[in-house]
Amino acid sequence: MTRNILIVQGHPDAAPERFCRALATAYGEAAEASGHAVRRIDLATLSFDLLRTKVEHDHGPVPAAIAPLQDAIAWADHIVFVFPLWLGGMPAMLKGFLEQVLRPGFAYEVESGWKRLLTGRSARIIVTMGMPALAYRFWFGGHGVRQLERSILRFVGIAPVSTTLIGRIEAMDDKQRIRWLERMRDLGRGAR
Repeated sequence: MTRNILIVQGHPDAAPERFCRALATAYGEAAEASGHAVRRIDLATLSFDLLRTKVEHDHGPVPAAIAPLQDAIAWADHIVFVFPLWLGGMPAMLKGFLEQVLRPGFAYEVESGWKRLLTGRSARIIVTMGMPALAYRFWFGGHGVRQLERSILRFVGIAPVSTTLIGRIEAMDDKQRIRWLERMRDLGRGAR
């Protein structure tokens, strides 16, 4: 079964050597080669204002740079988020993007009773980090990834959500990086 896959490359640094970019590319190319339709959002190329008030969030206009990205989310069956762990969570630009794009009326409804509007979609969260992934998951509780999974994605109806944590990124040798890229290709082929 082919799927519509949206890849959100959430590293705010546009430098091509960022490993998040290689991971997102490996996933996307393998998914396309397997017949899946793929669209991409690269946050490093976007410019948008952050939300500052509840009124702005609930009733303000969606920025011009964000509106077409809502269409991409609505189109997707599966959404892949790739980003580095910064201070225990996602980079501020990714959080700001999610606040802008997942607005009431698009992602959820509260006026006529609580309703999740993005059901029927799954997600994968892929996170790179300097610390060992097991330390982040068990010692620190994986709080930043859990926030994205539970308080944002499941909040709007996106489930199931799978996670891939890639630790000790700065200490990786080429063989380890190649293994991770192959893992991304496997996930992309299966649209998982």
